[in-house]
Amino acid sequence: MLDNNNDNEDKKVEVVNETSNLEQKNTEASSAEDDAILKAVEEVENSVAEKAEDSEESVVKEEKDYTILSLEELVKELQDTLSNNPVNKIKNEVESIKTAFNAKFGALLADKKKAFLDEGGNSIDFQFSSPVKGEYNSLLSEYKKQRDAHYNALEKQMNANLAKREEVIEGLKNLIENADSKTMYNEFRALQDTWRSIGPVSKNRYNDTWKTYHHHVERFYDLLHLSNDFRDLDFKNNLEEKLKIVAKAEELANSNDVNTAFKELQELHKIWKEDIGPVAKEVREEVWQKFSAATKKIHDKRHEYFRDMKSKYQEIINQKLLVIERLDAYDTSGNKTHKDWQNSINDIEKLRQEYFNAGKLPYAKSEEVWQKFKAATKKFNSSKNQFYKEEKKEQQDNLKKKLALIEVAESLKDSEDWAVATDTLKKIQSDWKKIGHVPRKFSDDIWNKFKTACNTYFDRFHKHKNSVSEEQQEVVNAKKEFLESLKEEKEHTKESVLDAIQAWKDLGALPRNVRHLEGKFNKQIDKLLESLSLDKKEVAMLKFTNVVDGFMANNDFRKLDSEQLFVRKKIDEVVREMQQLENNLGFFSNAKDDNPLVINVKNRIEEFKEDLAIWKEKLNYIKKLDY
Repeated sequence: MLDNNNDNEDKKVEVVNETSNLEQKNTEASSAEDDAILKAVEEVENSVAEKAEDSEESVVKEEKDYTILSLEELVKELQDTLSNNPVNKIKNEVESIKTAFNAKFGALLADKKKAFLDEGGNSIDFQFSSPVKGEYNSLLSEYKKQRDAHYNALEKQMNANLAKREEVIEGLKNLIENADSKTMYNEFRALQDTWRSIGPVSKNRYNDTWKTYHHHVERFYDLLHLSNDFRDLDFKNNLEEKLKIVAKAEELANSNDVNTAFKELQELHKIWKEDIGPVAKEVREEVWQKFSAATKKIHDKRHEYFRDMKSKYQEIINQKLLVIERLDAYDTSGNKTHKDWQNSINDIEKLRQEYFNAGKLPYAKSEEVWQKFKAATKKFNSSKNQFYKEEKKEQQDNLKKKLALIEVAESLKDSEDWAVATDTLKKIQSDWKKIGHVPRKFSDDIWNKFKTACNTYFDRFHKHKNSVSEEQQEVVNAKKEFLESLKEEKEHTKESVLDAIQAWKDLGALPRNVRHLEGKFNKQIDKLLESLSLDKKEVAMLKFTNVVDGFMANNDFRKLDSEQLFVRKKIDEVVREMQQLENNLGFFSNAKDDNPLVINVKNRIEEFKEDLAIWKEKLNYIKKLDY
């Protein structure tokens, strides 16, 4: 019996041990899960702290291959980058430009030194300076100056913000220790508002200061026995807001866009910490655990995503290598003109975009592929540069030819041998058009000289040609008399005005130097039309066709072009005005239709519609003219 009892006792001990082991395993499993959740939350909150401080993330979204740019282009790129972006956002771009510039300038320096030594120079005497290098150094110095100033100011501001946060924390402590039931709640609210208004602090202090602040906020609520209604209402509101955040986090956990989900999760953590106060003590841990569990799901999903990305790197590499093959095999042997090369440059740019769009790789996996890509593009650039080197020589020859034509034009600009000079200048104008491009820096200057010489001659020629003959003077006198008689007539009809327009045309064309009479006649016709009982559109069109037909009769094509341009501009203006008024109506979406402002806007829109119809009819009329 004794032995049996001992056996039973042993079995009891074994059962107890097994139970104890099982509890230990459950505890360990629970602890491991808690540690995983804690680690996930900590990672997210650290990323929030990173964002609390000023970011150095690049603002330039497109990857650029700076190695294909010249030294001048790199300086321009650096200047544009500094001018158009905040100094704290361009670190990566500046470093890439520096690498490309130093490599190119180093190669240029080596070439210059080699040429110097080949000519018998001594290595110790070699010197080389370049304006582009000086400009580059100035820009780089300015960047460093601006960057240092920015971060010094940022550090100073963050230290000031930290001091303000610590003052708020001290204020909370004092409020808790010296609470006055009549004022404590309002004082607490003021401290909360102050905390929320304070700017960023260093990422190293962000979480610590927030935890300390939040600890004392919870102390305040836990010790707030007075004004329980306020406290309970606040707890209720905070709980509702935190449950909304939990729901949003749980929704994000089901999203397939893990990167966006993670960014939004960071924002939720920031709102949880910065904008929402504590909840009742009995539900604090429960709500926080729900939020933490959702956080872990998103965190784990994101890590899984990046593990999958690693398996896709080879696929990206294969796509990039296919693009490199096509780049390397690109044939430029048929390119004979600037247009051919521009088309090829566009083709290569599309391939380059295809390369970059294939995806990003970590440096360890991308460097070898990148070197192959650079070699393929360098092959194309070498051929392109050779073509434009030869093109530059041709442009120099074209410059000499155009300078010779300028000499001829300037020698004839004061000539009075009208027949010979006119034919010669017309011929050299035709020759000028047949000559190809010149270097861009000379283009505007030589064109202005050539144009000035030609215009000087032809202005003199037209003045001579437009001298009024005896026959032309008769036309001038007749039209003056007709204009005076038209002014004296008191009564007019539409038919009589149209007859007057036709009669004016029948009298003949005016010499160029007295064309101002056409303007006086047109003004008189406008006055007569406005006095008739005609609708707005008909009057506008009669006035317009009268003026345009006059230009046509005088073969004044330049004024016809100018009139057409003016009409097109007016159409654009009317359309913009209508769009603005229609947008304004959107501000009265809740107003009644009989609202005076709404009625006024609608009436103006209708007026613009009528004007637009008239301008469009004018444009159709002038477009149909054969000139």
